[in-house]
Amino acid sequence: MLRSILLTTLFMASGSLFSQKLSSVSYQDGTQKLNGLVTSNAGKKLPGVIILPAWKGIDEEAKTAATELEKQGYIAFIADIYGEGNIPSDNASAMKNSGYYKENYEAYQKRILLALEQLKKKGAVADKIAVIGYCFGGTGALESARGSLPVAGVVSIHGSLAKDPKRANGPIATKILVEHPADDQSVSKEDYDNLIKEMNAGNADWQIITYAHSKHTFTDPKSADYNEVMAKRAWNHTLMFLKEILK
Repeated sequence: MLRSILLTTLFMASGSLFSQKLSSVSYQDGTQKLNGLVTSNAGKKLPGVIILPAWKGIDEEAKTAATELEKQGYIAFIADIYGEGNIPSDNASAMKNSGYYKENYEAYQKRILLALEQLKKKGAVADKIAVIGYCFGGTGALESARGSLPVAGVVSIHGSLAKDPKRANGPIATKILVEHPADDQSVSKEDYDNLIKEMNAGNADWQIITYAHSKHTFTDPKSADYNEVMAKRAWNHTLMFLKEILK
């Protein structure tokens, strides 16, 4: 009973912390209402980071990342890709919704760009903005680079690396960090090799860090795949990359 009470208290405190640190931001894509979150340092002139959530939409991992980035001196904005009324309720709907944006990559890039505009309105310095993304969001981070969005760098964290082979490779000016779990069954060797070919063809400044003994969602404490040691290393690598390109 005591353990249950303590866990409940901890969960409530965590929720309270997020509510204090993050504010809702409503914005539009045509008639579709989007609901993002921004850190409490909004309004200051600081470097900024767009956070693209995993396939079920804004989650605790994205919120934790935002509050931690604020501590490092960044304004963080968590993007809403799906929009109000379209948030997945289960894995099947998450697969369907995320699959739509992977296929319709220009719509995905547009939603990221809209979030970028909101981040600038909240004070982020225009030439000091990066994108980080988890899982489906990691795919979005790569799409930010492929779409030449005006960001200094992107971090794809256990993201899908593939793109439609019919799409031509083009120049990539954005710096890229890929944080790849070694045992990610959702990424084939062909996808991995093709990404390297794509980045080299685009003359990109790129780096891939592979994390041993790690499955797909290795950075998410709520996942069975969570690897605490490797997750901490990945976060430190993210911070190192952001410091290099934004400060």
